Order: sequence, then structure tokens, then C-alpha cells
Amino acid sequence: MNLQITMLLAQDGITNGAIYALLALALVLVFAVTRVIFIPQGEYVALGALTLASLQAGRMPGTVWLLLGAGALITAIEVTIAARSGRRRGLASVAGWNLAYPAAAALAVTVLDVRSLPLTAQIGLALILVVPLGPMVYRLAFQPLAHASVLVLLIVAVAVHFALVGLALLIFGAEGSRTQPFTDARFDLGIVSVNGQALWVVGASIALIVLLYLFFERTIYGKALRATAMHRTGARLMGIPTVLAGKLSFLLVALIGALSGILVAPLTTIYYDTGFLIGLKGFVGAIVGGLASYPAAAAGALLVGLLESFSSFWASAFKEVIVFTLIIPVLLWRSLATRRLDEEE
Repeated sequence: MNLQITMLLAQDGITNGAIYALLALALVLVFAVTRVIFIPQGEYVALGALTLASLQAGRMPGTVWLLLGAGALITAIEVTIAARSGRRRGLASVAGWNLAYPAAAALAVTVLDVRSLPLTAQIGLALILVVPLGPMVYRLAFQPLAHASVLVLLIVAVAVHFALVGLALLIFGAEGSRTQPFTDARFDLGIVSVNGQALWVVGASIALIVLLYLFFERTIYGKALRATAMHRTGARLMGIPTVLAGKLSFLLVALIGALSGILVAPLTTIYYDTGFLIGLKGFVGAIVGGLASYPAAAAGALLVGLLESFSSFWASAFKEVIVFTLIIPVLLWRSLATRRLDEEE
């Protein structure tokens, strides 16, 4: 291995690590707020990429039908609950978000000539279709079990993963897709040629991390999420609705996942189940950070990206094994360093 190969591998590792860092931060966020180890995080990556690919190809994205179906199911549940309890307040808002919004999004995709729109508009439309699935998944799968144990929530998360993978296969098919690159530029930095798309990935990841920091530090909703993450009972006593906190955290998870998929889709072919492996690597990064520290999770994800890149050079057949084996010494060290196990509240 010479210096040029080392620099190329480091470039690939940093690019992949930037995506893994975003997913690791999302996993830490949702676990801190809702105690859910959100295994299906990677499915939003695949949905975001495949939705944008369908829009650029001039096809109706299958995400539209997923959004309409989930919205109709949530509306039916809320109407049933309202009929049993006699409380009809808020039903108009429920119908607006879960029926009118998906219908308007489907109409926009049908009427607009999406292929002629600029790339930023196509990305915005893809996010409009994918991001609302985050709160919808929370309402359907996790809100009724908000007070269950972490193990039960983990089992539900695995079930949601299988459901989303199956639905993605049904609505998008088994063929893979790539999206148009943000730029075709290449930059020669000494002995290394840097892909402009890789710079977009790293720059967008850094920008999104900064925006998340400002959101948590400067906005009332971000501070509410921080309070819920620090002490759920105290947050409830202070009037912070935990249901709102859960939906908001899943909204951010879906946004981060969909953006990650849109960023990585020009670099590699995305299939209906590609997101699972990407999400697992983000999960390894989050575990390295202890599922508690955002900076440690980002650093762990960057380590995963670099380890994967260099492993592909030295032992390409075992690169996935090497990456996932990283979790064993980390768990062993944490089990030895932890003196006691706090009881679940």
C-alpha cells in the first residue's frame, strides 16, 4: 500500500463514515427520547433514494401509496378511538395530516412534470413523500407501547423492519436504482482525485449536524426533546407531551434517513433492502458511542467508515465481518466498565 492508495481509501472511508454518522446520531436521538433501538432506520435510506430515482425516471413513486395507506389506517384508528371515548376534538387535524396531506402530495406528483424540475425541487418532493412516514410509523407501532420495556420495543422494531422491507419490495420491485449526481466535478489534490459528489456528502452531513445542534440548542422543540431525553418523567411533569416528543424524534429520524439515502444514491446502486446494511453500520457507530453521546456516536461512525474502507483493500471478502466484529470488544469493555445496571423507570 502506497500513499496514493491510502489517501483514496481514507477518502472513501470518510465519505461512508459521514453517512454512518448521520444514522448513528438519529439512532442515539430516538433511543434517548423513546427508548426504541430503531433497527428500521436504514429503510428510510432506501425509501428516500428509490423515491427520488422514481421521480427522476418520471414514474409514480410507490411511496405515495405507502403514505396514503398509512394515513388511512391512522385515521381509521383515531376515529374508532374517538367513537369509543366520545371525544371528537382534533379529528379534523388528524384527517388533514393523514388524508389530505398524502392526497395533495399524490396530486402534486401526478400533475407536475417532475423530470423537468430542478434537482433541489425533486429532492424536496422526495422528502415530502418520505419524511411523514416517520411519525406515522411511531403512531402505528410504538405509541401504543410507549411504556413497554426496551426489549419489547426492540422486538417491535425488528417487526417494523421486516414490514418495511417487504413493502419496499412490493412497491419498488427488486431492481436497483441510481439517481443523478449533484455534480460531475472532480478535483485533483496532489496525488488524489476527489469526487465532487463525495464532497457533497461530507459537506451536507456536516451542515445537517450543525443544523441539528442549533435545533437542540436554540429552539423550544429541540429543548423539549433534550428534556425528554434527559428525564422522561420530569419532562411530563413540566408539561412536555411525550407523544409529541416521540413523533418529533421519528420525524427527524425519517428526515435524516431520507437525506442520507439521497446523498448516497448517486454513488452506489440502491435496492429495496440496501438500507438495512447501511443502518446496521450506523448502529455499530452508535454502540461505539454508547447510545448516549452524540459526538462519540459520530466519531464511532467515522471509525466504522474508515475500518470498512481499509478492510475492503486488505480482506475484501471479510470486510463486513471485520466491521461488525468491532462491536464485540466495545460491548465487552462496556460490560466490564459498568458496575451496576439501572432499573428501567
